[in-house]
Amino acid sequence: MSTGIIILIVAIIVVVAVALGLRLRSRAANDGVDSFRRQINALSPEARKPTVDQVKSAERSDGDERADDGDVV
Repeated sequence: MSTGIIILIVAIIVVVAVALGLRLRSRAANDGVDSFRRQINALSPEARKPTVDQVKSAERSDGDERADDGDVV
């Protein structure tokens, strides 16, 4: 009977560890983007202008590449 209790305790610990690992992994993926946005928003408009311009130019060039890919038959 004591062996069954030990196995049950170990199984519960494993399940909790896996659940925590999955939760922390998904949170870590989103934290990078959220952290970047908070840092950019904390800057003055003049200080963040170069970064905003880079993002806009990257979006424009990405849109141009998609349009070019659509033209190829």
